[in-house]
Amino acid sequence: MTEPQFPYSVKEQRGWYMYDWANSAFSTTVVTLFLGPYLTSLAKAASDANGYVFPLGMQIDHRSFWSYIVGLSVFLQIIFLPVTGALADYSPKKKFLLGATAFLGSGATLLMFFLEGSNYLTGGILFIVSNLAFGASVVVYNSYLSDIAPPADRDSVSSKGFGVGYLGGGLLLALNLVLYGNAEKFGVSEGMAVRISLASAGAWWALFTVPTLVRLRNRKPALMNDGKRNLLTIGFTQLFRTLAHLRGFPQTLLFLLAYLLYNDAIQTVITLASQFGNDELKIPLSTLTLAILMVQFVAFFGAMIFNWIASRTGAKNAVMISLVIWTGTLIYIYLSVKTTVEFFIMAAIVAVVLGGSQALSRSLYSQMIPKGKEAEYFGLYEISDKGTSWLCPILFALALDYTHSYRLAILSLIIFFILGLAVLIKVNVPKAIADAQAGDDLKSSIV
Repeated sequence: MTEPQFPYSVKEQRGWYMYDWANSAFSTTVVTLFLGPYLTSLAKAASDANGYVFPLGMQIDHRSFWSYIVGLSVFLQIIFLPVTGALADYSPKKKFLLGATAFLGSGATLLMFFLEGSNYLTGGILFIVSNLAFGASVVVYNSYLSDIAPPADRDSVSSKGFGVGYLGGGLLLALNLVLYGNAEKFGVSEGMAVRISLASAGAWWALFTVPTLVRLRNRKPALMNDGKRNLLTIGFTQLFRTLAHLRGFPQTLLFLLAYLLYNDAIQTVITLASQFGNDELKIPLSTLTLAILMVQFVAFFGAMIFNWIASRTGAKNAVMISLVIWTGTLIYIYLSVKTTVEFFIMAAIVAVVLGGSQALSRSLYSQMIPKGKEAEYFGLYEISDKGTSWLCPILFALALDYTHSYRLAILSLIIFFILGLAVLIKVNVPKAIADAQAGDDLKSSIV
């Protein structure tokens, strides 16, 4: 194994945790809670008598707009995130790349303050920009995990990062709950309270990115540029080489496939839960905020609980346990979630398994990557990570368009959990780690 360029540092790990604290505000306040229902209301204001809107000339149910936008943003991530990862592996200024993408995303989120009336298309564009930047920044952020923690500590460090993120996202959500629930007392409309909440996520994201940039250190580029090509050309070239290179690590490829299947469904449930609660169950947004807030704080303890389970059963088995619970949760939503109380019960179950399934997946994957290719491999991984997914939102939107039933649309996602679990069972984790370690000596110093 290649020795780290710097000694492992608790101080640097704490700085790394702070970016989870910073960016989780976007996941919770924007993606999970406010933007979906708000954009749906803007689309409704722009719809015709039959409830249809016509973005780019296409006729769609206004309720499906948010799902299509989420799916489109992640489809674009499939192109740009692996390229971002390749750039990070070649750049001597990886920390600058983290900061640039973070501030681009937070800036686009701040601009959401100006969304009102029937301006749903602008809202969709701002979300696409902010979500692309969010994903790109997390690619770079995740690639630091191998730099700041030895393999034996990565389950713990990854779980702590997710735990800190849940607390940070939950704290801002609590503040926004106070604002939204007391909008009249503060002299603002509910719409203005939503717009302030959206913008606050951008400000929070930008502000708390600064401590991360202060604590993290640049490393020497994992891969060297021959000086004949610019980084953008290298990024696109390396994307295809990464895909070809990945075939040489079949167990890593198998795990990545499993993750993209089951995590796509996880992120879709998280992203569309507030829309389901608001539009189908008629739960007021103020009450939904309480549910999402509860999820953030329970998820912190869930991440710690599953870290404990992983220490006794292994990370793979712990993730498999979480997927069985996720599958049961979808069935519970379809059959039983019809009241506010039942929605809260569902949210509590989700909270317990959410942190564990995500944190342990990240730490597992970090050990299956050849040294020096962390960022480009995490570019593939990030296609379906925090608050973003692709296939499932499109499936959900199509199911909703054709059946007009939220419950059938949600139940359709169960196939992704089952397929993901089936593929994960086949992953030989010790072999994947051994292959990645052996691959350290095979990488080229120049592409």
